Amino acid sequence: MTTSLRVPTLPGHDFQLPRSLEGLGELAYNLWWSWTPRAGSLFSRIDGLAWSRYRNPIAVLNAATAGRWAELEADEDFMVDASRLVDEFTRYMENGADSWYRQAAEADPSAQLPGPVAYFCAEYGIHESMQIYSGGLGILAGDHLKSASDAAVPFVGVGLLYRRGYFRQQIDADGHQEHAQPDLDPGQLPLRRARGAHGEAMQVTVAFPDREVHAAVWVAQVGRVPLLLLDTDIPANDRSDRPITHILYVRGREMRMCQEMVLGIGGVRALRGLEIDPAVWHLNEGHSAFLLLERARVLLAREQGMAPGEALRRVGRSSLFTIHTPVPAGNEVFDRALVAKNLALMLGEMEMPVSELLELGRGRTDDPDAGFDMTAFVLRHAVDANAVSRLHAQTATDTWQAIAGHPIRDITNGVHVSTWLGRPIRRLYERATGQSLGNDLAGPDSLDRLAGMDDEELWAAHLQQKRELSNFAEQRLGRQFARHGESPDALRRVDKAFNPAALTIGFARRFATYKRADLLFRDEERLARLLSSEERPVQIVIAGKAHPADRPGQSVIQRIFELSRSDLLRGRVFVLEDYDMRIARFLVGGVDIWLNNPRRPMEASGTSGMKAALNGIPSVSILDGWWDEGYNGENGWAIGGREPSGNDGEQDAHDAGALYDLLEAQIVPRFFALDPDGVPRAWVSTMRAAIGSSLWQFSTARMVREYVTDMYLPASRVPAQAVIGA
Repeated sequence: MTTSLRVPTLPGHDFQLPRSLEGLGELAYNLWWSWTPRAGSLFSRIDGLAWSRYRNPIAVLNAATAGRWAELEADEDFMVDASRLVDEFTRYMENGADSWYRQAAEADPSAQLPGPVAYFCAEYGIHESMQIYSGGLGILAGDHLKSASDAAVPFVGVGLLYRRGYFRQQIDADGHQEHAQPDLDPGQLPLRRARGAHGEAMQVTVAFPDREVHAAVWVAQVGRVPLLLLDTDIPANDRSDRPITHILYVRGREMRMCQEMVLGIGGVRALRGLEIDPAVWHLNEGHSAFLLLERARVLLAREQGMAPGEALRRVGRSSLFTIHTPVPAGNEVFDRALVAKNLALMLGEMEMPVSELLELGRGRTDDPDAGFDMTAFVLRHAVDANAVSRLHAQTATDTWQAIAGHPIRDITNGVHVSTWLGRPIRRLYERATGQSLGNDLAGPDSLDRLAGMDDEELWAAHLQQKRELSNFAEQRLGRQFARHGESPDALRRVDKAFNPAALTIGFARRFATYKRADLLFRDEERLARLLSSEERPVQIVIAGKAHPADRPGQSVIQRIFELSRSDLLRGRVFVLEDYDMRIARFLVGGVDIWLNNPRRPMEASGTSGMKAALNGIPSVSILDGWWDEGYNGENGWAIGGREPSGNDGEQDAHDAGALYDLLEAQIVPRFFALDPDGVPRAWVSTMRAAIGSSLWQFSTARMVREYVTDMYLPASRVPAQAVIGA
């Protein structure tokens, strides 16, 4: 039984590897290394400088010389480690017999999908070296692909290759966020061009009113799952069209629509060109909505006389939709004139009046001039839709049921365990359970042996991860303050800025105003008293970006930075710039408690707290998103209750007071209640509860199983004549 796709590609780099190490070349082009710590360690041993600078093995292998390979071949330990790693990778790719999907399908043939799942998303967070993600949506999409690979689900991802990525953040000496776009070189990333039917470098074409736009198709192999990334920055295009796929979430509305046409229409054409025939089409958010139009166009060409509306209904029967935001502004809406202009050729070919399409994209409004709402358009056609937590499903149903025609179901998000576990905690888990976390999690029962971990071992592993965070953060802060022109004495003080004995609060996420990053700073004097205690010190680490167009979010960053440099809070509050997946791994593994305080019910899920919980880091959080269902009274703390107290100002004051009360009366005393051996037994008990409540329930291993059983399989069982092939 085949459970994975093989997309043909052109050769990548010839690394001139010695025969004994040839397996490293294929490994370098598979992002399996990104969630396998031994792989990163091995590549860093080849060239530590190249690894630390680029953080991907393509650059490492390109930099290695014949002399270096000779040295490594003479290193017996290296050769043994390399051989074991390549063997493990080969078994992972070739087998899958122990994976959940393979076993389920062999036990019950009706549990086997008749074809692969095609998963469309605007961004993917696979690894920090490939900056084609901005935040939670992309990280979730990357974790979804990784767990689909681990479970051996037949799966293919489709997205865009943003050569200028998402912006890099610097915070200047006054706290202003500065923006710089990266410049990604596909030749230095684990990417290869898809190979066409005749051996050529594959590209697809999307028709616009006055020209054609071409897109190269790159393949990022994510374990067993190929991710197709479309790229318009190629010589075949006019220079004005080459930047279409440059920048993630570009501000210009027409450029954004061009991107989403390439994603939806071009993505379908890429799959068709590779002869991939999906059984299910999963739209992760509304950015890829135009794939429905492209599939309907093809169906109309095959089924003469069918009405366009019927074609859309037919393709919708194998289409699924996930909505990630309860915030109205988070749903993509385009001006009617833009839609009419850019889709004119396609609609003409389909013989579909533009007015009919615009009506299908009408949102929750009777305004005749309302824009084209991508979420509403998909919900009117998709056979099923889900929100990303139980509470979010209630909010989404209230918002969208009238348009969707059915309630929005819930499949709560998760996180990919192997990606987000710190190494000391990971080693402890693997020793306790006797199973590798590099493959699919076997299920909740397989983790029962974690209960046998010693308090001392768990606490020691946590302290090691806390030291790793301290070392990393001090280096980052040193570079930041040197750029600000701080004195040598001030830079020397940064080397000892972090207090290893202090309770360390972590807060990191996108700086949208509803996430209330500054809630903890509402009463500066009360906070200062809490942080400056000699006997029970507390410190705060904060990271996050605000979208370049989000001025209020940038103002929040500036205010917090200014406070971190004030006399009251200096040396107790640290703001790390350029938040990315690497910083996130250090934070969710190394702080002592994770803070999340959005305005309920505006947080759809919030996966950062899940990542912390895997590492034994309890949350103190508003009962919103995942925490509304994850909090059990033993695994962390809830700020306030579920009932709103009034307007936003009153709610903020109420929640800030509740947070201060929790920190002062419960959290800080519990953390500093040490036994004679220096172990905070009660705190470790809370850590255990955080692990026990999250390691399976809030993993993407569990999440992917729910998607397969609750959505993918039912959607794939629609009668064949109702479904269009790729």
